[in-house]
Amino acid sequence: MSEPEYEIYAIKYAERVGIRGQTFMDGDPHEAPIAMDYFVWALKSPERTIVVDVGMNRAEGERRKRTFLRCPTEGLKLIGIDHEDVQDVVISHMHYDHAGNLELFPNARFHIQDTEMAFVTGRAMTHERLRHSYCLPDVIQMVTMVYGDRVVFHDSDQSLYPGINLHAMPGHARGLQSLTVNTARGTVVVASDAAHYYEGFLDEQVFMTHENIFDLVESYRKLRRLAPSDDHIIPGHDPEVLKRYPSAGEGLEGIVARVDVAPLISVIS
Repeated sequence: MSEPEYEIYAIKYAERVGIRGQTFMDGDPHEAPIAMDYFVWALKSPERTIVVDVGMNRAEGERRKRTFLRCPTEGLKLIGIDHEDVQDVVISHMHYDHAGNLELFPNARFHIQDTEMAFVTGRAMTHERLRHSYCLPDVIQMVTMVYGDRVVFHDSDQSLYPGINLHAMPGHARGLQSLTVNTARGTVVVASDAAHYYEGFLDEQVFMTHENIFDLVESYRKLRRLAPSDDHIIPGHDPEVLKRYPSAGEGLEGIVARVDVAPLISVIS
């Protein structure tokens, strides 16, 4: 039996402008600005709908001086997804901008790597530098979900459903996971923060926030092994995603892109 084909939506909910020298280890010494978009993703087939990450909430975004544009649940509604109906949410990792709205998905099971949960509740969090990208209320909420039997743990690379696989991608975070998704154009890799930008995996640029540099660059290479081509990798924060792919419908330009279809602009030279 053939695997189901999924539509994949990249949904922007926030943005910021940073400095290259603070974004990449080999950033521009002249501190040129670099834009960053914040996304959640939705995978849709006739059989099921899966949400990947739940974004941050407005209060946390404003505390960290991010420009909060809309609640991720409002972005999902733009493509016909009611957050209260979602049954499966994949949490790529527990950073504040990926796991900040768990309570808004009251009927969902949350899929997370064993290593990420152990990391955010263990000795590593005694180091301020390592816990900086996490938000304590989000971690407590996830622990509450564990006690409520609403968390599904995964160990490294595993199948989630036919046509969707989870892949451990440590480096940026200890228990980060990306997804490979079967689509009409073949396997698409939803990288999340295994690669924040295209130039990350294309040039092996080291993103400044990382837990392990070796694992980070190894994960860049793993992304490329999993994908049929570099055009099949969707980075986690690059504004180019909304420029390279068609919008999901009228009025959704710059907000929601369809990344299961061929890009309008290729990264392949």
